[in-house]
Amino acid sequence: MTQAPAEPRATRRRHDREIVALAVPAFGALIAEPLFVIADSAIVGHLGTAQLAGLGIASVLLTTAVSVFVFLAYATTAAVARRVGGGDLQAAIRQGVDGIWLALLLGAAVIAIVLPSAPALVDLVGASNTAAPYAVTYLRISALGIPAMLVVLASTGVLRGLQDTRTPLYVAVAGFVANAALNVSLVYGADLGIAGSAWGTVIAQWGMAAAYLTVVVRGARRHGASLRPDTAGIRASAQAGAPLLVRTLSLRAILMIATAVAARLGDADVAAHQIILSLWSLLAFALDAIAIAGQAIIGRYLGANDTKGAREACRRMVEWGIATGIVLGLLVIVSRPLFLPLFTSDAVVRDTALPALLMVALSQPICGIVFVLDGVLMGAGDGPYLAGAMLITLAAFAPVALLVPTLGGGLTALWGAMTLMMTVRMLTLWLRARSGRWMVTGATR
Repeated sequence: MTQAPAEPRATRRRHDREIVALAVPAFGALIAEPLFVIADSAIVGHLGTAQLAGLGIASVLLTTAVSVFVFLAYATTAAVARRVGGGDLQAAIRQGVDGIWLALLLGAAVIAIVLPSAPALVDLVGASNTAAPYAVTYLRISALGIPAMLVVLASTGVLRGLQDTRTPLYVAVAGFVANAALNVSLVYGADLGIAGSAWGTVIAQWGMAAAYLTVVVRGARRHGASLRPDTAGIRASAQAGAPLLVRTLSLRAILMIATAVAARLGDADVAAHQIILSLWSLLAFALDAIAIAGQAIIGRYLGANDTKGAREACRRMVEWGIATGIVLGLLVIVSRPLFLPLFTSDAVVRDTALPALLMVALSQPICGIVFVLDGVLMGAGDGPYLAGAMLITLAAFAPVALLVPTLGGGLTALWGAMTLMMTVRMLTLWLRARSGRWMVTGATR
């Protein structure tokens, strides 16, 4: 009678130790990423509402330009973790090196597109005449840091797959501190305004890329993995990431639609939306820490042909996601009147953001489930299903969001549509996780 429950408790404790060991450092690294935008928003916000609105527009475009290639981290994590589970560290690191070369090639291509088309991109999002010049300035300068951020994504995937989330934490913290110091110095000390904020971020991003490359190169030499570009390997990395690219493009389209709708509601609304989106990204990355653990753990279990361990780990991580979402939602409700003045002194912007933040708070338990299951399926290499599920989500969200300016409700209604979007994602991911068809074993999928 007493022995039967002991095994589930022991199993939960084992998975808890694994999750904590990977998720806690990943949490620190992940929240440092949106803190870049939050720091920029706090510094630029005190220059004026038009500057903050311009930063909001440019940040969405830049985040889109980088995040569409997030498969450089996600697909690499899953592939490297599978090889770790299979016991082949040399092949694991070689997989990551191919991803880094792919990142450099993609980064160069993105710069070539963004620099000449910056005004058209800003206009496409719907920036006002007052915000557009600031958005173009920030976008053109910050585009120079895109290759660095893609290298960071690929290198982070290598280390996560190797079950190392501590090194990304150290690099991210150093990058955030450098970014904040450079922004203050260049925006106010050098009186460069919003351009100073962009240059500070670019310098910090390239510093982070250099740190990651140093770590990966040392690991490659230790395990005898080649550092030379391999055409077949680079092509294979691109093909493995293609479904995740579709998934990410669909997600970025959702965020772009939301920002475009907010921009058409007025400068105060898009400025408030920028603050809320920064917070939402912070909360999302915090929840994604468990998903990062999921990618590494699930990939390793499946690489070692342990479907039972993969299933148990999935169940436990979902429980963690729900509990974390509840806690984060409560924190948003309690703290929302306190942190808004940190980002703007405009009372209209604060009043616009306050009720919309309630929608963000209420959606956090749903977000917890979504991010965890997303990570589990990525760790399993289930990219094609994730791509299809996100296309369904985009189709459900777009018409609802685009009707907000017509039907009314303002920014609060827009974030209600965002909550609907997360609910659709939860349902599609839950159905897949329940089916078990994602559990494909072996060192390669």
